[in-house]
Amino acid sequence: MTHESPNLKTVTAALLVIGEEILSGRTKDANTAYIAAYLTHVGIGLREVRVVADVEDEIVAAVNALRGRYTYVFITGGIGPTHDDVTTDAIAKAFGVGVDVRDDAVEAMRLQYVEEDLTPARLRMARIPDGAALIHNAVSRAPGYMLENVVVMAGVPRIMQVMMDEVMPRLAKGRPMQARTVRIDAAEGDVAPPLAALQAAHPDVQIGSYPFFEHRAFGTYVVLRGTDDARLDSALADLWEVIAKEGFSSSAGDGS
Repeated sequence: MTHESPNLKTVTAALLVIGEEILSGRTKDANTAYIAAYLTHVGIGLREVRVVADVEDEIVAAVNALRGRYTYVFITGGIGPTHDDVTTDAIAKAFGVGVDVRDDAVEAMRLQYVEEDLTPARLRMARIPDGAALIHNAVSRAPGYMLENVVVMAGVPRIMQVMMDEVMPRLAKGRPMQARTVRIDAAEGDVAPPLAALQAAHPDVQIGSYPFFEHRAFGTYVVLRGTDDARLDSALADLWEVIAKEGFSSSAGDGS
């Protein structure tokens, strides 16, 4: 369990991944790891990830469950031109607002499409819930949008990434997470008891252990994570004392 110091600004997020293709295994989810790393880097803590099908009521339920619990909800997928892209209608329903083709969204799409190519199917991508702010898309021009604390982006990784870059300046951030890694040449089961005591002594630092097997021997990477450098360094110093006391062989590591 991670405990936050009361004087630190805590900004949290959930990620909602939408799409039958993810649930069926037809498409590999390439977005979750990218978004998690991105948010960690800017000081937004990703606390939950959900995957739901392209079913309007299920999306509505998930959005309403998450948007009151976290600072931000990031959504990927389901805003394309086909009949089963129902995310926008679900967002409008979750907020109790209308949705329609918006002129500024159409103007953005005209940067990519000539007039005859703006078919009714493509114009579905210009349907925006009332009150939402556009997230511009330099790749294919069909915009995402942000409504209150919900950020809706495309599921195509490259497009999602440019949307993340575009929306990020609008968002509040906390302190970025920092990490310290130590490699211990001992099995995780041997390392676990002293690590539990170390965690109790440093409740504001996340302490994780990750076993590995190398050259026919077991070992453990210990990763300390936190937003306060002084507290992180204090926990690291105590970890080195534990290592010396237990007689473990160890070194600074590069795993995480």
